[in-house]
Amino acid sequence: MRWLAIALLVVIVLLQHPLWLGKGGWLRVWEVDRQLAEQKETNKVLELRNAGLDAEVRDLKQGYDAIEERARFELGMVKQGEVFVQIPEKPAADQRAVVMPGKPPPAPVAKAAGSAPAKAAAGNPSGAAAQTGKTVRP
Repeated sequence: MRWLAIALLVVIVLLQHPLWLGKGGWLRVWEVDRQLAEQKETNKVLELRNAGLDAEVRDLKQGYDAIEERARFELGMVKQGEVFVQIPEKPAADQRAVVMPGKPPPAPVAKAAGSAPAKAAAGNPSGAAAQTGKTVRP
């Protein structure tokens, strides 16, 4: 009787093996389901991108507004009779204080406390520029 129970247990284990670990088993189904969900997310992102590109193509085919906008921003083109004014942006580290007319420029910031330019700037409110005769402009 004991041999019969062991034999039945072995048969059940052998039948369960393909169900869990086989080609169409539960583990494989879960993995494929996860891959399917990832692919659906990727497809949504790509569909949004394609819709934007489709709208841009339609705009370029139908009117001149989109073409003019691209020519202005990407190629820097202007219409005849227009005046192009470009204001360069200063990097954050290079921004300096604005000097008001009639007021002396701010003193330069010294890097080392014991350096000669720092001592000269500390004694002179207009900074080291007054000693060298050069005008400092921001």
